[in-house]
This record gives sequence, C-alpha cells and structure tokens, in this order.
Amino acid sequence: MAVSTRPARPTPRRALTAPVDVSVLVPAKDEAGNLALFVELCDAMIRAQAARYEVLVVDDGSSDGSWALLQELATRHPFLRPVRHRAQRGIAEALRTGYLHAHGQILVFYPADLQFKPEDIPSLVGPILAGESDMVTGFKQGKYEKAFVSRIYNGLSRTLFHIPVRDLNNVKAYRREIMASLPMRPDFHRYMIVMAAAQGFTVTEVPIPLYPRHSGRSKFGLSRIPVGVLDMLAVWFELRFGQKPLLAFGMLGAALFAVGVLAGVGALIWLLISGQGQRWVWTVIQTTLILGSVFFATGLLGEQIAQQRAEVRELRRELDDVATIQQEAIDASQSADAPGATGMTGDHNTDAAGR
Repeated sequence: MAVSTRPARPTPRRALTAPVDVSVLVPAKDEAGNLALFVELCDAMIRAQAARYEVLVVDDGSSDGSWALLQELATRHPFLRPVRHRAQRGIAEALRTGYLHAHGQILVFYPADLQFKPEDIPSLVGPILAGESDMVTGFKQGKYEKAFVSRIYNGLSRTLFHIPVRDLNNVKAYRREIMASLPMRPDFHRYMIVMAAAQGFTVTEVPIPLYPRHSGRSKFGLSRIPVGVLDMLAVWFELRFGQKPLLAFGMLGAALFAVGVLAGVGALIWLLISGQGQRWVWTVIQTTLILGSVFFATGLLGEQIAQQRAEVRELRRELDDVATIQQEAIDASQSADAPGATGMTGDHNTDAAGR
C-alpha cells in the first residue's frame, strides 16, 4: 500500500477573537443549495453550547457558486471560516486541509448535505470533552438508501479489524492528535476508526439521526464498492504487516523454500529406490526456490522501507510540534494586534497545505 508520510506544511491561520475547543470540518462539493441552512443550524447549535466552536467549510472545487456563498455567509457568522480547493481533491484531502487550518483540539467530520443536522454535533463531542473517549463515531438512525451495502461493508470491517462499533464510515469526532498521527493516503477517512484503535486510542459510538438530503444528490455510487473493499484489504495488510513486512514475505519465502527442499529430498529418495527420475519434480523445485528467494528478498527490502517510514513519521511529529509552538506564538501576537479579526480564511489555493 502506498502511504505518504511527508510532513505537511502548516498553512498560516488567522487568529480568532477567542480560543476554540471544537473545530467542525465540513467538506463541500457543489452544496450551494445546502450551505446557507447548514450554517444557520450551526449558528443555533453553537449559541446553545458552553464549548467554543468554529466551522471550517472546505469548498472542494465546487462549480455551483458555493465559494461566493461561503464568503458572504462568513461576513454574517464569525464562527465560519471558508477554505478553498480550486480543483476537486476528495474528502480525505479536504479533511486534511481543514485540520491544517483548524484551531480546536477536538475535530468533527460532518457533511454539508444536511443528512445529519448540526444539532447532533454535541452528542459526538460530549464524550471527548468529558474525557470518556478519544474518538466518537455516529451510528445511523433512520432510512438509509445504501443500507444493504453498508451492512456488508461494516460486517467485513468488523470481521477483519475487530472494532466494537457498528458503523465505521459515518460522522465522527476525534482528538486532534489522532489526525496528526494518521498516514496520508486517499480515502483514509473511511478507516480513521480502525487506524486510531490500532494506535491505542479509545473509540465509542453514539446514535445519530439520519435525514433525507435537503438539496442536491449523492456524489457516490456503486462504483465505490470495489474501491472500498480493496482499500479495506490494503489497510488490513498495512496494520498487520506494515511495520514488519519480513513477517509476511519472509514466511512465504521460507514456506516455498521448505516445499522445494521436501520435494528435492523426496525426488532423491525415489530416484535411489526406483532408479527413475521425475522431471516435473525438478521443475517444481526450481520454481519454489526462485520464488522463495524473490519473496525473501522482497521482505528484506520492505524492512528497510518500513524503517525509513518510521523515521519519517517521527520527523513529521517533531515538525508538527515545532509548527504548533510557532503558530501559537503567531496567534498570540495577532490576537494582541488585531482583536477584531473575524477569523475568515480568504480565497486562496491550499494545494501546498494539503500535501
């Protein structure tokens, strides 16, 4: 599985008038028909909460006027911070960009299509604020168009990963350090729970009502099923053998060596007893020995790659720590110089930030 662990360059973030507890990350692609109502509902939810919220809507290359609408909404709602991708880059990249711009120590992944209402966000955030969990995922309550496919997907996921939740690919809230520790790969958001649990973070589940879309249509079809299954297998292999690839390839190579040796010994015994050789046996021996050598060499090479990845991950953590300290100093300075800043992120391309 190709996983990029390059440290992402933090993008400068404008200071807010007050510290933030929760950052709601909202990927949006052509959601102009939903954004105004979504932001209004977020406003009502935030006013009723003691925790301090910000909402980062990442316009993922929309072509329906979403960006202009977000800029207009941000002038009326100080908690709203629009961020823009000039071209579509997917949910995983949108979440990564939102994370780099976010101030909160708790992040929430929430869609803009209003199938989930902002009023339910505190249900996800509550257990984390109370110190009861590191990550909370929602379990859909209501009619779901792809319920059969979802049951198969979640059933396979629970069988492979032994995660005690019923719905892996749903709205979720999580501590900031979870996002910082995840590998950068396409569609990683589908397996955030699996990867977080594998790293020792606690995961819980709460029921979240599901509603019909307010406007627009789903961006995902049946073509995502085979992609999801292959991603699932890739994540399973990464978690099981990613740190020790020699365990997989070396064992397979050793098994092939053993088959070749046993076949050779058997062929020699048969030759001594009957005086007849078996050409096909020697073909099997040569094939198993060659393949065994290839697999074993692949395992050794994989070990070197795994070591390099571990060193890069450690470097990335150190760089993120330094960037966090620097950003806190910048935010403190900007707060003192511009106490009336609204915190809106202007129209710019975040290509460098998301990679």
